[in-house]
Order: sequence, then structure tokens, then C-alpha cells
Amino acid sequence: MSDEVPSAAEVTARLTAPGQPFEMEPAVVDGVAMRTWKNAPHDLRRILDASLAHAERDFLVYEDHRLTFDQHYRAAATFAHRLVDGEVTPGDRVVIAARNLPEWVVAFWGIVAAGAVAVPLNAWWTGDELLYGLEDSGARLAVVDEERLERLRPHLGHGSSLATVVVVSEEPGRAARLGELTGAVAVRDYRDFLGPVAPDAIPPSIDFEPDDPVTMFYTSGTTGRPRGALGTHRNAATNLMNLFFRAQVVAARTPTPPTPSPYTSANLLNVPLFHATGCLVTMMSSLLTGSKLVMMHHFDARRALKLIESERITSFGGVPTIAMQIIDHPDFDQFDTSSVASVSYGGAPAPPDLVRRIREAFPAGQPGNGYGLTETSAGVCFNLGPDYVAKPDSCGPIVPVCEVAVVPEGFAGAEPDPGRPQGPDVVGELWIKGPSVVSGYWNKPEATAASFTRGWLHTGDVARIDEEGYVYIVDRAKDMIIRGGENVYSVIVEAALYEHPAVADCAVVGLPHPTLGEEVVAVVVARPGRAVSAEELTRHASARLAHFEVPSRIVVRSTALPRNPQGKVLKRELREWLAHPQPA
Repeated sequence: MSDEVPSAAEVTARLTAPGQPFEMEPAVVDGVAMRTWKNAPHDLRRILDASLAHAERDFLVYEDHRLTFDQHYRAAATFAHRLVDGEVTPGDRVVIAARNLPEWVVAFWGIVAAGAVAVPLNAWWTGDELLYGLEDSGARLAVVDEERLERLRPHLGHGSSLATVVVVSEEPGRAARLGELTGAVAVRDYRDFLGPVAPDAIPPSIDFEPDDPVTMFYTSGTTGRPRGALGTHRNAATNLMNLFFRAQVVAARTPTPPTPSPYTSANLLNVPLFHATGCLVTMMSSLLTGSKLVMMHHFDARRALKLIESERITSFGGVPTIAMQIIDHPDFDQFDTSSVASVSYGGAPAPPDLVRRIREAFPAGQPGNGYGLTETSAGVCFNLGPDYVAKPDSCGPIVPVCEVAVVPEGFAGAEPDPGRPQGPDVVGELWIKGPSVVSGYWNKPEATAASFTRGWLHTGDVARIDEEGYVYIVDRAKDMIIRGGENVYSVIVEAALYEHPAVADCAVVGLPHPTLGEEVVAVVVARPGRAVSAEELTRHASARLAHFEVPSRIVVRSTALPRNPQGKVLKRELREWLAHPQPA
């Protein structure tokens, strides 16, 4: 038997061959021809039903509260009946606006099982922003926690179609008191709304089609008003198949497979459920595979370490900052983290040495990176295990059901030709097409036309693709800085600064300059207990970057960088902060 490691193309051909689990078949979706996973779940109701295979295991863990898979299934089924009894019909939008709670997950699957569209709203939004989400989605019912109700209460009954608010409160009867003076909007306590849960409860009998709408995730909204990306059962099911496929490819190409973990699969949820990664990747895959999902009230590195030890967490992720904060915590060595087998992240550039640091901190852990957007229903590129070690600056190859193309600036054709040879030095906007790409934005025809072309999503990301098909995100198009006629990609400058041992976090932005057009400015946060000067960082950058890429100004900041709930740096806020004199 040969010990030669098969290529990714060879493994892909084997896994996607006729009769194999990842066989593909052609389909036409919204008039767009594409490849699809033949064996993908038909709809999300079937994923919910499949969770009963793990009935007695713990599914949701939050503080002292635990729900088994069976208890979750019965509660979600009951919630679905309450919605149907309250005249929620298939296609109606139902909002969830709350922090990560077990009730969030129950409500989501209840909405799905009722045939409605789950609309997770950003729990960090202000009252005005939450009202926008309610009005834009046209939801008549919302599930909120107490904090979101307090933000919404001044706005209820004024302009939105909302008729009922179901409140997850800390004590019975409190919701009614919190809901006083809300006008025509009825406020119900979650416990009262759910009512008794029968041990044999099953969801309503509703027929689903793969392309029925089921989710509406709002884009992160770093600029302008957020837009609701309307996702279907097919979109969400494709994302799961994408995850499982890439894991199988990496397993088949690992020369020495890791020793099987003695621990039951357990995921630490470090990202918001209102984001596609938290919901469609972590939560949904946990439900289907029987993995325990451990939630935190808010992220705290020491609390995360404590949960890794007590719950025997096998996988955690989020954005790179989360992994760095856990590894950098001064009490790291006080906790048993030997159960960790996977550390995956995405959503933001990762420091080049993070792979090495993860492997040192978690000897049994496999590092991983990925790429996706709200509009791609989470992940479409994955770089895991040995492949990631070999190419740590790539987010991996595109999954085989999707097509990818690099479109040069000024492209004027009807659609790109992904089969056209594109050398590794060709840089342009990344376009993606496939069954995980949503069809557009809710009630936003102009925005949809600007971002989608015959099924192709214009990601807004600047990328290149190497000769093996691995995708490299060079920068966000809007974050590219033009300094004296030279293009400066902020991610390249950030990567160089991250190589300095005192840098914990950094972001690079462009600011107006009277002669150069824009100048390159970096904001750096030092690691705990480390001090570093702007002069030292400038010398460090000068040794690694072209002269026009070296920041003309570096500010060492003592507080964390502003980030949205998905972990992406809010560079608009940084520019505003930099516009005024700041102490170092």
C-alpha cells in the first residue's frame, strides 16, 4: 500500500463520485443553473427530526440550565404549535432579538417547524435599529429578552406591524410588568406563551420545499442600513454539507490521522446566534451531529477556559481575536484544555503565527480557517488541519458545488468566466455562485441588482486564487488604500504588524492626505504586560513592507478596537476616533 498522500482533487473526485455521500447533481434554482449536493437534507424540519437520534444527550448548556436533544425537540415542536395557533402562517417573518440563550434556539426551531421565516436581529442594536429590523422585515411577532424589550419599549406600537412580543424574562410575571405602556402590542411571558410541553410533542404537519424561505439574516451594516439576506432551506442545508465535505477531504489527506478523542463532541459557542456563523454553522451542525452546545452570557477568556475544562470542550472558534485572547490569558496554564481537538475561525484576518501558537497551546487541536458571508449562508471556503498549516494565509479552496471567479476592476461582461485561466498574481473582486448563495435582499431590489448578477454574488472582497484553487483574501474592496497612486491592502500591513511579539490586535485604515490622496494609518493594541512604541513598530514594518505600505502614523491604543458582533473591526469608528487628537 502506498503512503503517498492523495491530492485534494483526487479525494474530491472520490467523495463526489456517483453513489458516494457527496455526489452532486445539476439543478436550476431561480432560473440559475448550478451544481447541488444530491444527498443534502431536503429541508430543515428533517434536520430537527434527525436530532432525536441523540435524544438523551445534553444539547444546550447555559449557566446551570441544561436541555437534552429530546427536551429541545419537544419544546421547539410546542413553540411551533403556539405560533400556528396564533395565526403565524408559512412565509411570515418572526423576529428573534436576544443574546445567546437556550430559548433563542428553541424559538428558532419552532419558527422553522411552523413554516415561518426566522429573522435574527443584532442584539447589539439600539432601539431605533431594532425598530428598523421589525419594520423592514414586517414581522408581527418577536421573541426578545428583557434588555431588548427595554430598548424597544419606547418604539412599540409606532410604525411597525408588530402585534405580539414574547419576552424571555428571569422571573415569572415580570414580562407583563416590563410590557406596560406598550400600546397595541401584546407582551407575553415566554413561559406562558410556550405553556405545557408534552413528552411526545411533534411539530405541525407542514410541507416544505428546498427553496422555501426560512431565514433572514441582516448584513453586518458597517456602512449604511443593514439588508436582510433571505435564505432558503437549500441554502442552509448546503452549508452543512459544505462543512462535512471539507472535513472529509482533510481527513483523507492527513498522513497520520489524529488519535480519536475520548470526549463526546462539545462546542463552545463564542459568536452570536444572530450571525450566520453562530446559527448555521455552530448551532445547526451541533444539532445534526449530536454535539453539546455550551453558551456564555458574554465572552470572557478566563470563563471560556473554565468551561473548556469543566464541559470538556472539543471545539471552539469565532474570530481570530477570540483564540488569541484565550491563548494569551495569564491563567491559561491553570486549566486542563486537553479535550480541545479543533480551533476554527474566520470573519477577520488572522495573524500569520496564529497557527503555530494554536498548535503549541493545544497539542491535540487542529487549527482551521474559513471564509463566507451572510449572503453565502456562512462557509464556502475551508482550510483545515495540515492544509492550513501548509497555507496559513489562505482561507482554503471553494467547495465543489460552488463556482468562484476573480473579476478584475472595471469588468463589463454579462458574467465572469470561472474557467478562464487566472494566474496566482491576478487580483480582483471575488465572485461566488452556487446553492448556498441567497437570491437577494428582502425588499431591496436595487441593492440586490448591485450585488447579484445571474446568480453570482459580488462579495466586495479583493482576492487571488493560486494554482491549486486556494483562495486568498487580499482585502475588502472598500478597505483598500490608494496612497500616491499605489494600492495598499490593509490586510498585508496588518499581517506584518501582527508579527511583532508585543502586538495583540491591530487595524489599518486610510485617512485623507493633501498630496498623497490617502495616508496609511495603523492602530495597535499591545498584549497585556507589553509596551511598544510607534517608532519601534515603524522600524518593524519597514523591514517587512514596501516603503509605500509602511504606515505614516501608528497609534498605540490602550483600549480594545471597536468591533461589530461578528468580530469585524469597525473601521469607520476608528477613522472618526483618529480624526481627533488621541493620547497614546
